[in-house]
Amino acid sequence: MWFDNQLDQMFRSLSDRFFNMDDDFELAKYAFTHPYSYGYSMIMGNNGRPLIRHYGTPVPGLITSDVREPFVDEVVDKSGNTLKLVAEMPGVDKKDIKVTIEGKYAKISAEHGERKYQTQIPLKYKVDENSTKATYANGILEVSFRLIEQKPKGKAITID
Repeated sequence: MWFDNQLDQMFRSLSDRFFNMDDDFELAKYAFTHPYSYGYSMIMGNNGRPLIRHYGTPVPGLITSDVREPFVDEVVDKSGNTLKLVAEMPGVDKKDIKVTIEGKYAKISAEHGERKYQTQIPLKYKVDENSTKATYANGILEVSFRLIEQKPKGKAITID
């Protein structure tokens, strides 16, 4: 029931965007003077609800901030015991990028001229903060972490 409502709302939103394309043509000056890319990713969250993340340049006409959220992909290699975050951040230099780990979140930000990026990624696994390695080339930031092995919690109880 809840998922059906979310699906209806998503299709309604897409259909509204389609039928309001005339407004986008009026904003063509913006589109031709600035790079424009926008999208979203949808995954199923741990609580069974979809988690929708928007990335890229905000939709023209709805611009509320000049900060973009980069597209980030999370790759887990359990055989190599590593977690890799791959973020698309074109137009910045590696000296402008800041990556921090705060609790269960990785925060990535960068600012270079008019380009500003900022995102916060929830980490599904515990990572070793001291093993972090990052590289940046051709607009792609790769941050690798070594995973900390999760020891099963619990205690064996003897039966009398």
